[in-house]
Amino acid sequence: MALGAEPDPDTFNMAHLGLRLAQRANGVSLLHGRVSRAMFNDLWSGFDRTEVPIGSITNGVHAPTWAAPQWLQLGRELAGSDSLSEPSVWQRLQQVDPGHLWWIRSQLRALLIDDVRARLRRSWRERGASEAELGWIATAFDPEVLTVGFARRVPTYKRLTLMLRDPDRLQQLLLDEERPIQLIVAGKSHPADDAGKALIQQVVRFADRPEVRHRVAFLPDYDMSMARRLYWGCDVWLNNPLRPLEACGTSGMKSALNGGLNLSIRDGWWDEWYDGENGWEIPTAAGVADEGRRDDLEASALYDLLATSVAPKFYERDEHGVPRRWIEMVRHTLQTLGPKVMASRMVRDYVETYYTPAAQSVRAVIGADGAAFEAARELADYRRRAQQAWPKISITDVDGTGPAGYPPAGVEADVDRDRAAGRAATRRGHRAGGAGPRRRR
Repeated sequence: MALGAEPDPDTFNMAHLGLRLAQRANGVSLLHGRVSRAMFNDLWSGFDRTEVPIGSITNGVHAPTWAAPQWLQLGRELAGSDSLSEPSVWQRLQQVDPGHLWWIRSQLRALLIDDVRARLRRSWRERGASEAELGWIATAFDPEVLTVGFARRVPTYKRLTLMLRDPDRLQQLLLDEERPIQLIVAGKSHPADDAGKALIQQVVRFADRPEVRHRVAFLPDYDMSMARRLYWGCDVWLNNPLRPLEACGTSGMKSALNGGLNLSIRDGWWDEWYDGENGWEIPTAAGVADEGRRDDLEASALYDLLATSVAPKFYERDEHGVPRRWIEMVRHTLQTLGPKVMASRMVRDYVETYYTPAAQSVRAVIGADGAAFEAARELADYRRRAQQAWPKISITDVDGTGPAGYPPAGVEADVDRDRAAGRAATRRGHRAGGAGPRRRR
């Protein structure tokens, strides 16, 4: 039971148990690793936070599962006999005409809109609406309009309703005559998470408003099939958790695999891989203690980004109707994030950083005669004896002189020889200038 102990004697901590039993531990993004080292610093008493033995391997996603068939086909054409896990293959996207990339994005968006309309109709019918009341669904959403997606589990820290902090401002963005936005939301909360279910209810009530229901929808029965359609078709993937509570957040990776641009708080994987050209960073108000004030500030920053940067880039077209600046961001996203977010990269990192060294360690602790873990027992015995003997160690003299021709070390220390254990060992210091505190280089 001591392996799971924490300050509260009535609590058994599974994380403590795992960390105490594991040979190696890691977070699932660089930021998660830093947070974990701070969180579990007390388990390694005497270690500085930076020395806590918890590393980082950033998560990845399975491309054949989450990438649209159109992107997989283009990848096969560009790769030939090479592997898509090679970054050089993704650089070949530079050869692809912007018009073709835009055609793929537009095709996937149109397929998503068809799917959303069908799901909307089914949802409204299940809620008791008649066919006569649902004529508006035939023209709900638009395959030519900037489409923003938000789909994931709905714990409160992910802040599903941040977009609703100022409903009037959101409505203005949705109904803008020149640069409208449409918003598709999906997700599930844990059956016991009443707070999460309340957030979903807020979104549903807003989406039911007659004036905006053709531009915003909450899709029930969220599952992998629905998620794939959303990742394929959404132009922008929204992610606004409370930083730094998102361990990784792989939904944005799946969107990036399909040329989606992330609009996200710098949390999880986005904190390390956002580069200014593969999406947008929602500024945080992390120093604000009042949670409501923090949400207001970050929601306002989100609205500003949508109005002044995201929508203008999407609707700025060349003579062929192609949003070239947007497509260059799509191309850059695929080239830079594509090889990084793949699960094959993650597996390689685990093998090289953890699994291979762990296997080598196992071999090292098996004795030459094959006795299992004899070396481990010897190491444990050595550590026990070292820990017992450590309090007996004392500094009896400090000699700052070095080899001829080298300047003395620049470290200063106050040494009170009268208080040192075993004063006989300090006689040389007494002869050099008497007892008492002395500063030696």
